[in-house]
Amino acid sequence: MSAPVKMHPVEQILRQIRFDKSAQKMSQCPPDEGFEIAFAGRSNAGKSSAINRLCGQKSLARTSKTPGRTQLLNFFAVDEQRRIVDLPGYGYAKVDRSTRDAWQQEIDGYLSGRQCLKGLILLMDVRHPLKDFDQMIVQWAAQANMPLHILLTKADKLKYGAAKTTLLNTLKELAGHPAPLSVQLFSSTAGTGSDEAWDKIGEWLDLPVAAAEQAPPTEQ
Repeated sequence: MSAPVKMHPVEQILRQIRFDKSAQKMSQCPPDEGFEIAFAGRSNAGKSSAINRLCGQKSLARTSKTPGRTQLLNFFAVDEQRRIVDLPGYGYAKVDRSTRDAWQQEIDGYLSGRQCLKGLILLMDVRHPLKDFDQMIVQWAAQANMPLHILLTKADKLKYGAAKTTLLNTLKELAGHPAPLSVQLFSSTAGTGSDEAWDKIGEWLDLPVAAAEQAPPTEQ
């Protein structure tokens, strides 16, 4: 038998996560209470894959070879008071203009009016960071003084030196951002940056990591 694998305490908690509900309108969202963090990103940024990786589940968030399939606000419950939200992706969704505008209105309403939202995780392809949609989210976070954590995804697609350069350039471009902001490299495929992301999720969701650390390790 192989040696027990020590799991990050936040990962251990997130493995309990389950799908709660989908909402097309703000009125359909769960009660505005507890702790909530949202994942946002362009449709090709690897958002669903990142959620699945961080929650230790292969098909929690829907992934597709056709970008833009997430068209609702999807809520996943960690427990009765803690949730992760998968926001609709933008950039490649093949929908009519009126539908796209309706999505935008609901997302704007969610981001500006959701009192239990503790932080926003913005995913950007490390090869194409800070596109128009990304800039819009960054600006909104600044105006709302919302903590923002950026995952530069698909870091395995670049050599380490090139990925590190993109990270430093992104930090430089966002210098002076008035709200709490952090940036990291991440790869759903290789697992790069998972520990750093789990640390941030645990902080924002106020997860009881001490209890998880006392639990027995997972065996393989």
